[in-house]
Amino acid sequence: MDTFFAIKILRISYFPILKRVSILGFMMAVMSSCATRQIASYQNDRHRLNSEAKSRLGQHIDQFNAYPGRPEPDGPFNAVNNKDFLLTNVPLFSCSDTVINKVYDYRWWMISKHLKQYHDTFDNKDYWVVTEFFGPRPWASLSGAITCPAGQQFYDVRWLRDEKFLKSYAEYFMRGSASKLHQRENGNFLTYLSRPESHHFSSWMVDGINAYLKVHPNRQWMSDLLPDMERHQHIWDSLFTVKSSDAKTNGMYKILDLYDGMEFSLSAVLGLINSTGPYNIYTPTTWKQYYLGWETTGNADASAQAKAYPKAFRKGYPDFYLVRPSVNSYAYGNLSALADMYHFKGSDVKSQKKAKAYTLKANVVRNKTLQVLWDPADQFFNTYSAGDNQYGARDYEARVRESVGYTPWYFRMIPPDNFKTYARSWDMFASRKGFYNTAGMTTAEQQHPYYNEKAYAWNGRGWPFENSVVYKGFANYLRYYKKQNSTADKDLLYDYIEKLAKMHGTGQLNIGEWYIPSNGKTFGGESDYFHSTFPDIIIEDLLGFTAMHSNQFSISPLVPENKWQYFYLGNLSYHGHDVDVIWKKDWDPKQPGNQEQLCVWVDGKLKATSPSINQKLTVNLP
Repeated sequence: MDTFFAIKILRISYFPILKRVSILGFMMAVMSSCATRQIASYQNDRHRLNSEAKSRLGQHIDQFNAYPGRPEPDGPFNAVNNKDFLLTNVPLFSCSDTVINKVYDYRWWMISKHLKQYHDTFDNKDYWVVTEFFGPRPWASLSGAITCPAGQQFYDVRWLRDEKFLKSYAEYFMRGSASKLHQRENGNFLTYLSRPESHHFSSWMVDGINAYLKVHPNRQWMSDLLPDMERHQHIWDSLFTVKSSDAKTNGMYKILDLYDGMEFSLSAVLGLINSTGPYNIYTPTTWKQYYLGWETTGNADASAQAKAYPKAFRKGYPDFYLVRPSVNSYAYGNLSALADMYHFKGSDVKSQKKAKAYTLKANVVRNKTLQVLWDPADQFFNTYSAGDNQYGARDYEARVRESVGYTPWYFRMIPPDNFKTYARSWDMFASRKGFYNTAGMTTAEQQHPYYNEKAYAWNGRGWPFENSVVYKGFANYLRYYKKQNSTADKDLLYDYIEKLAKMHGTGQLNIGEWYIPSNGKTFGGESDYFHSTFPDIIIEDLLGFTAMHSNQFSISPLVPENKWQYFYLGNLSYHGHDVDVIWKKDWDPKQPGNQEQLCVWVDGKLKATSPSINQKLTVNLP
């Protein structure tokens, strides 16, 4: 309705009362008609964007299937059938950025290649598992699945409409043979600590299962699996905690670099340099000969120290445990998830008692991490050497900022009422002295004298695994802690995500293990490699679709207003409902004025709207 015309009507004060009531009624009818037409316009855009996104996804799948020389899928989805599977199951996404559009579609195509059916001869059951590498690997479980990226995999795959994959995957690692068979002792087993396949590498699988259940709730299945998840966490508690009552790190979680998925780190280097006995081979001038990539461990193995102290090394890899922000944050995430699931399980006394107990355990881990690993001088969470190391330095603080120091933010481990104490750590995320580089994030601060992005290590080289962790941590900081965010805050998050997307290439897209942050020409190590997230980075971190156990969800985008004209997310199955989300700056180019609107549909019905992308929108389900 024309605004000027409406104002003129309201100014006709000499009309009789009845006539004015009639005019007001007429205006309300016209406005209602306008609203109806507007809703119809929104619906038309929803159908159009859904159709366009689906068509684009299909075209992209055809392109990806035609890529030559790519690894064959680990499972049943291939060029013959993956298109139908993906079009049915993938949440559709489109936005103004064509690069991000295509990478989002590519990552779902890549994920489909890693969904594998496995018949377990040990318990005679069939499972779906999710692989990281293609083909059998000696450091994997017998199924080919590897625990190291499992947390990332749960966060991505949870958005598929078909929930059977992660249900089965969780059962395999929590109660299947992988929870009972010990990891094979072979040429790739570089530790003396025997443990189940489910604990060969650090992970936050329990937290991942909880995240999955927030999208696809199943209280009965969760209740049945909870005792197995408790046992899973108990193994972490019993095998991977410091057991020395007089140690500063007593009770905290420890791990070797390799089995934290990080091969070689600068914090380990500094700890080894400050060690004596078998580790006196590591000095400021010699460490690169012994602890900088797999080609150097042979030198350590040939040393006199390795021969004199055979238990201090395994094939040249030092048996040197570290108390890292990463593995302690994973433990906090798992314990908090157990508390969350028991709370969701029911209001009965036993469930609530369990929820309280796991909350208390999680708080102990949090408090120890804040007290021990946070360095006020460095304004960062640093790594310590384990206080019960048999060999080497104990309780030694490595004064180097590493990207794993951001892991507590991933699990929202920071107390909200005191978050500003720890927020200064994000200054390094935006700094060239810290982690910000031309093509993406580094894994160690660039100003450190030992920084090295060329070696196969976490001394600087970029790893998508870590991008996924830190970007969620930063999104959590902006969304749940800082809340009032500047354009620069959002631009920084978007800049990192955009760089990661561009790293996939402009011709044949790919995702590998690592990249060189100073140039970012290509990924290295593997092709179509599943140890990081991207769909989840878009859906949860950037668009802010927050899943909950309760019968609702929220939308709070962190998309900079100057980057996109629109975004669409649809075909998303959530709590058994179909959800579509659209944000547009300009719904009708023919109409003047600000038309910004965020719209949410549930089961095809417009359920909620917001006039701004900057306002959090909470949606209650039918």
